[in-house]
Amino acid sequence: MNTQVPFYDAAEAQKYSQNSRMIEIQTQMSERAVELLGLPDDWPCFLLDVGCGSGLSGDYISEEGHHWVGMDISSAMLDVAVEREVEGDLLLADVGQGIPFRPGMFDGCVSISAVQWLCNADKKTHSPPKRLYRFFSTLYSALARGSRAVLQLYPENSDQLELITAQAMKAGFTGGVVVDYPNSAKAKKFFLCLFVGTAGALPKALGAAGTAAEESQQAKFTNERTRFRNAKGKSVKKSRDWVLEKKERRRRQGKDVRADTRYTGRRRRPRF
Repeated sequence: MNTQVPFYDAAEAQKYSQNSRMIEIQTQMSERAVELLGLPDDWPCFLLDVGCGSGLSGDYISEEGHHWVGMDISSAMLDVAVEREVEGDLLLADVGQGIPFRPGMFDGCVSISAVQWLCNADKKTHSPPKRLYRFFSTLYSALARGSRAVLQLYPENSDQLELITAQAMKAGFTGGVVVDYPNSAKAKKFFLCLFVGTAGALPKALGAAGTAAEESQQAKFTNERTRFRNAKGKSVKKSRDWVLEKKERRRRQGKDVRADTRYTGRRRRPRF
């Protein structure tokens, strides 16, 4: 595994873990993520913390009586976690290369401010869509059926959020995005809530101004596809859906593509 990318050096790791404001924010988001997991109250669970850093999220998980394993690409952050004597087990790993655990091992997964980094190409060989799919497909396998993954993230824009959710759906997850305090510039938080094997109802967002606002901020996505599909589940070739999907793939590849119009995919009359 590639573990040489210096996301945090030793000094930055110590500074991050000793900043009282950062600790407060991390704890609040961890509390919310664990709440969204919907874990049973009467027995301890075994959780995966993706991008665990210095173990701040793990501290809250331990306080709630659960056990956990943390993964992070920064050796400096994990060194701080060891110094802090966190209760969870730690693994130095690049999650873009996959989750290296046996199938059905975890009762749930949390991640705080980490998944959006998979959208970056830190090396020429890095393909964000492929790394995201590798992460989500192996995470899906490592989670027990009926469990959830709650990933708090900071997407740069709607396109990045769409890329992340599309790869999660492709890997087999169902679920959607819960946006807490959608009308607040500072308190607004995105949580990608994913279900394994079952399509549950999305939790309600905090701070939404009524049911209509909640529905608009909690856009659900499932494994259902659009109407023009063949027996193998693919869009019929040359159909409007097929054309739109092809154009979207080219946009994600950075190619210049004409804007969609009502004429996109429409068959032209033969010329005489």
